Amino acid sequence: MNKVMSRAARPRPRHRPPTRRDSRRPGGAPPRTPVREAPRRTPVPAGREGPAAAPRPAAGPPRPTDVFADRLLAVLSGQRPVHWMLRHTAGRAYDDLARLAARSPLRTRGTRPVVSDIGYYVPSEGALEVFARIAAGDQLRALAFRLERGEDLRWRCTAVETGAPRH
Repeated sequence: MNKVMSRAARPRPRHRPPTRRDSRRPGGAPPRTPVREAPRRTPVPAGREGPAAAPRPAAGPPRPTDVFADRLLAVLSGQRPVHWMLRHTAGRAYDDLARLAARSPLRTRGTRPVVSDIGYYVPSEGALEVFARIAAGDQLRALAFRLERGEDLRWRCTAVETGAPRH
């Protein structure tokens, strides 16, 4: 005897993947940064005019200098693998980064390293030479890299150097 299913299969839309049907797991990740509420103004008594609070400018997308400094720090401190930067590098920069990451020049014991200060120089249109100070506890190290904008308008790292740690 051949069994035939009485329910027709529902066609799945082809423009998006199927949704999760497991109710035990959350549907999505929470936002990475908390949403800030507008500051509340306290009423000012009549006759007392205080300085007006300047509205904060809306935070735009992060600058490429900040993004690449964080990415390079993650790789050179051993928090991420080198191949994580493969599509964000061009030329010999990936080979240089792999050599540097093998030594883990920004790895520290205890305190996690962070980018404490960052600056850049614009040598030509579509190129940035960036320096960053990396702090971990009382240690301070240097990181320098060059970013170039490609024809696809994406920034790629083309050179990486670190300052030698103190002995």
